[in-house]
Amino acid sequence: MMDLLGDYTLRLVAAGSAVLGATSGVLGSFAYLRRQSLIGDAVSHAALPGIAIAFLLTGSKVPLLIMIGAAVAGWAATYLMGLVVRRSRVPFDSAIGMGLAVFFGLGLVLLTYIQKRPNAAQAGLESYLFGQAASLLRRDVVTMGVLAAVALLTLAILWKEFKLLTFDPEFAGSLGLPVRRLDGLLTLLLVVAIVIGLQTVGVVLMSAMIVAPAAAARQWSRGLATMVVVAAAIGVFSGIVGSVASSLVPRLPTGPTIVLVLSSVVAASVLFAPGRGLVWRAIRLGRLRRQPDQEPVLMHLYALSLQHEENPDHGHNVAVLRTMSQPGADIEGALNRLAARGLARCSETGLWAPTEIGRREASKILDRESEGGR
Repeated sequence: MMDLLGDYTLRLVAAGSAVLGATSGVLGSFAYLRRQSLIGDAVSHAALPGIAIAFLLTGSKVPLLIMIGAAVAGWAATYLMGLVVRRSRVPFDSAIGMGLAVFFGLGLVLLTYIQKRPNAAQAGLESYLFGQAASLLRRDVVTMGVLAAVALLTLAILWKEFKLLTFDPEFAGSLGLPVRRLDGLLTLLLVVAIVIGLQTVGVVLMSAMIVAPAAAARQWSRGLATMVVVAAAIGVFSGIVGSVASSLVPRLPTGPTIVLVLSSVVAASVLFAPGRGLVWRAIRLGRLRRQPDQEPVLMHLYALSLQHEENPDHGHNVAVLRTMSQPGADIEGALNRLAARGLARCSETGLWAPTEIGRREASKILDRESEGGR
């Protein structure tokens, strides 16, 4: 372990991967919630011709110049795709597919042309396809860190505006916010998150760094702030673990290893996250099957109590609950089980009402269902 910590190259690669994971996790959360995850795929592939053109114009592989070229190409791709959607009947997903194919194809043509030139400086450009994290230098990591800091600082300053744009763009427009400009700026920040990771994981795999941390974080969180923090933590964890794993196994590429670690985190989140995980849902479904009538009856009691806000303890007859339930449902048994759990109570006259705890539980069920439907 001490040998690993003392490895200068590993520290650089881990630091660069952590910066990439945090930035892509934070900005990818907004793309995920806006259902624009495919934009990350399109931008990462569209960055390839920008890399090639930057090299052709400058003859240099200085990371900052390469990133600027990739960013310009990625932004141009998103602008052209948006223009196609606005000016034609081509749907958004088709425009993304067309843009991805055209720009990536152009990039491969330019890369092939560069490789056939008698210029030794072009060696290594093909590493941007799948990444070559081991080639990261101190200046590369510093450049990544500065760009990431600028992007995240911009996001923090405009947090409220971007949050409103993500969840209710129509309302944001009614408040007088420049929705189109904010949308363009948020897309530009996403482009920055993508270009800083091209040398680490490459054009082909970069889209996973945008989508996966957000997808995993969504399983563990309910609010945007929590989701962003969890996504950043997942990105950092995957970057560091992938870097260490690739250093322990000879000839194991860092970029694909990071993506595999990230995919494992996503799989674990989808399976085991409380509230949304498949295993948790299966357990909860099994409980509901063993006690099939409790939750519906509790929700009926809660709905009836809302009709008597001045007296939420107002009770109702079992016959009323029976008319609201499915034929053959064991209403009396469900009520007795709810009473045993402290969620409902029966008055001396035989009328049933939810307890305060029962009303809170019913409200939580409604919140979960509304969250699950989003």
